[in-house]
Amino acid sequence: MNQLRPLGNSDLEITPLGVGAWAMGGPGWKFTWGEQDDNDSIAAIHAALDAGFNWIDTAAVYGLGHSEEIVGKAVHGMSNKPFIFTKCERRWNDKGEIYPCLKASSIREECENSLRRLRVDQIDLYQMHWPEPDADIEEGWTEMARLREEGKVRWIGVSNFNVKQMKRALNIAPITSLQPPYSLLARQAEAEILPFARENGIGVIVYSPMRAGLLTGKMTKERAQNLAPDDWRRRDKDFQEPQLSRNLELVDLLKQIGERHGHTAAEVALAWTLHNLAVTGAIVGLRRADQVNGTAGALVFRLSQNEVDEIESLLQSQQREATASA
Repeated sequence: MNQLRPLGNSDLEITPLGVGAWAMGGPGWKFTWGEQDDNDSIAAIHAALDAGFNWIDTAAVYGLGHSEEIVGKAVHGMSNKPFIFTKCERRWNDKGEIYPCLKASSIREECENSLRRLRVDQIDLYQMHWPEPDADIEEGWTEMARLREEGKVRWIGVSNFNVKQMKRALNIAPITSLQPPYSLLARQAEAEILPFARENGIGVIVYSPMRAGLLTGKMTKERAQNLAPDDWRRRDKDFQEPQLSRNLELVDLLKQIGERHGHTAAEVALAWTLHNLAVTGAIVGLRRADQVNGTAGALVFRLSQNEVDEIESLLQSQQREATASA
């Protein structure tokens, strides 16, 4: 049985895992994951919901509107719809060039466009994708609070904010949730951001908990080298040597821990993020229905403190080696 968790100050009770629809945006934009079959995307959403996930996270910019359209198509007509979370602030022009905008009129226009693409009357959680331009955070957040008052969105959250930026937003309206990157390979949020969220009753849904597929147990050196030319991961240092070999060594340990319990490396990586008391839920990026089988176990699987310590020991050892060889 899934353990539902209240998201921040909202009335939303979410499962520990939710569907991430970034890759479902498909090809043809700057941060694509390469080719993607829309039927596969819809099947993946349905499989995740059948497995017990109760929320989907997308953004207007994913596929320049396409991801939202696919999510809308996947859940259209469902009697028991999942919660739908989306984001604003990343706009694009006729050439597909992406730019930031937090002007009130722009956010209102984005909201209307998202409601249409998602085929819903109200967005369950509307998030400011990036705090850019920084000078316009107050204007943007004020407009998002207004959209909530009008009932176009149920709750409002932020993504990629630091503590100072969250404090500025809190002066205007409560923050329901924060969406930071957080995984075994991206722990910057641990120092200040996650403690601040917990102290202030802000729910946390983390993105890239499996570090863009690197911690799933399915990534190999060969696969990393053969990513599609337009796949953004080709430009990421974690997918390049010498970091790639260290990361795959970590994955081997995740596999060993998972095998003790009948779980995958991906489920161990997800359980690791959920071990942090500040984290409400983790986003699982999906592209195909069969990927649900290797991740859904983390709806209920939890790591022991000894296993967390075991992982930490390897990471510290790797850090010492990296420092010595630098």
